[in-house]
Amino acid sequence: MKRLFRTLCLGLVLSVGIAHAADGDVPKKEPSPAQKAQREKMKTCNAEAREKALKRDERKAFMKGCLSSGKSAASAPAAQSKVDEKAKTQACQEAAREKSLQGDARKVFISECVAS
Repeated sequence: MKRLFRTLCLGLVLSVGIAHAADGDVPKKEPSPAQKAQREKMKTCNAEAREKALKRDERKAFMKGCLSSGKSAASAPAAQSKVDEKAKTQACQEAAREKSLQGDARKVFISECVAS
């Protein structure tokens, strides 16, 4: 009989504690504008990676670049121009190497080559 009474009391205490905890739940805090922007950026980058069918390391590298730079499909032309500029710089450096240019002459040649 005592065992039954203890079990009932324990059950009552636990159920009251659970009910009290449920009533005392703190409402979720509204995300800040920065958090909302980050979530949107994440959605955009994920969609873009999915379109490109990127997997594993390629996807990881793409997501890292996309999220850190804030670039999405809308800014792809800007990203492409940077790639083109880098390729042009490398081509100019190669041309300077072929001409065996050194020092200031090399710098001037490369800057003029990239500018043209």
